[in-house]
Parts: sequence; C-alpha cells; structure tokens
Amino acid sequence: MSDKISIRNHYIEYVLENGKKPASVFSFAKHLKISESDFYNFYTNFEAIEQDVWKSIFVETLETLESDKTYQDYQAKDKLLAFYYMWVQKMRANRSFIMMQKCSKTNSILPNADGLEAFKKVFYTYMAQIIQTGIDNNEIKDRKFLTDKYVSGYWFQTLFVLNYWLKDTSTNFEMTDAAIEKIVNLGFKLISDNAIDSLVDFGKFMFQKSA
Repeated sequence: MSDKISIRNHYIEYVLENGKKPASVFSFAKHLKISESDFYNFYTNFEAIEQDVWKSIFVETLETLESDKTYQDYQAKDKLLAFYYMWVQKMRANRSFIMMQKCSKTNSILPNADGLEAFKKVFYTYMAQIIQTGIDNNEIKDRKFLTDKYVSGYWFQTLFVLNYWLKDTSTNFEMTDAAIEKIVNLGFKLISDNAIDSLVDFGKFMFQKSA
C-alpha cells in the first residue's frame, strides 16, 4: 500500500537512478505496483511531487526548530540563523536530487524555478512572522512603502544560501555556515539603521572565498 511519503521517496529514487523523470504517470505507477488512479489520490503530476519535496524539507525544518523551547525566545535574527542552519542540514538527505534541479544555463536554482512555488508560499508566511517579530523587538526598522518588500528580499537571500550550499566543497559545508552568518547579519543591517559596516564585511568575505 502506497502513501504520499512513499510515492515521494520512490520518485526521488527513480530520478536519481535514471537521471530523468519517469516517462509518464502510468509507467511510474506501474513501477510502484499501484494503479494510475491510486497515484492521483496523492499527486496530480510529477511537478506536484517536486513541489512537495521542497515544502516537506521546510516543514521538517520548522517542526524541528519549534520543538526546541529556546527557539521560541530567540530574537528575529537568531530565529532566521537557526532556520538556515537547520534547513541546510535537512537538505543533506536530498542533496543529489536538489543538485538535479539546477538550471543548466546558470548552474543554479533560480528564484522562480519550477517546483519552488509551494515552498515559496510557506516561506513567505514564515518570514513575514520573523519580520514582524523583528519590528516588535526594534531589530528591524518599519519603513513606509518598503516593509512589505522585505519578504521578497529574504526570498532572494534564501536562494543565495541554497545555491552557495550547492556549490560548497568545504568539509562539512563549513563555508556555508560562515556565509549564512554573514548574509543574515547583512540582511538585518540593511533593514535596520546601519548597513555600511556589514556590506564591507560581507564584501571581504566573498572576495576571500573567490581568491
């Protein structure tokens, strides 16, 4: 008997082993030894599975964080740092699959890439809460006409973290952890009152990485 998680895991395994998506839902359902109708009880197509992969990683990340009572008391910046650190840890289990989602022309995952829509939606909701926490704690400056745009900026930041991690060859992805700290500090400086010092610090970090 198949369930949603089983179908999702078998799909990831199929793509990794064959280097491509199944030819059709019919052939994949046959591979799973279920009917095509049973497949549609859980997913409408393969893109829906890929959307669910991204969303499930986010949900697992948030569930792990929220199970820790200390996380609830974190300031906004520390919550976002904790999220990114845990998120890249959770993605390790599906790194090979995620690598296959990169755009061949840019060798990166683009902000509006197929499969990210469900993840983007739940991330926007989560990030709006983080931003409101930051405003309430005076970590973030509430700017007329700009505050509503903060979430979009953090979506691009999240894709930066993702693509940095995918290209990271350091032991235990230590450089990704360093990049997360730098980019989060920079992001919060940009939406607080002082940005120059963080811009210079982040610029130095990226220069050293490419040197």
